[in-house]
Amino acid sequence: MKILLPIDGSKSSLNAAKYVAKTAKNSRSPVVVTLISVHDDAGLGHVKQFVAKSVVDDYLREVSERELKAAQKVLDAAGVKHNIAIKRGHISDEIMALANKDKVDLIVMGAKGQSGFMDALMGSVAQRISSCAKQPVLLIK
Repeated sequence: MKILLPIDGSKSSLNAAKYVAKTAKNSRSPVVVTLISVHDDAGLGHVKQFVAKSVVDDYLREVSERELKAAQKVLDAAGVKHNIAIKRGHISDEIMALANKDKVDLIVMGAKGQSGFMDALMGSVAQRISSCAKQPVLLIK
């Protein structure tokens, strides 16, 4: 079974990682998890005028790696085979593109993202993915 696990560093995305680890550990068939971190760089348009593209790229990669670290630890502790994808662009579009390209069987994600503005954003991402995905989508609180 192939599972796509979008991670944004929020508590609910970490809960999703814990759920996937437990499910994979108890599964009778092999489970491969792809952790994906996506950052929409559209809001950085103004910054890009003053900062080199490589600096923006490095910054977004570092943020993604930091967000993915806790989920990786959870999956490693459970002995779950996983790989990582770091993308830039429209969040739900990038998640759906990878889900379709890799022909995943299930998308498991947090129902809400980080607090404040990001909470509303991730909620809308989860809603869009659950309504557009061809695959089953499991939302975790």
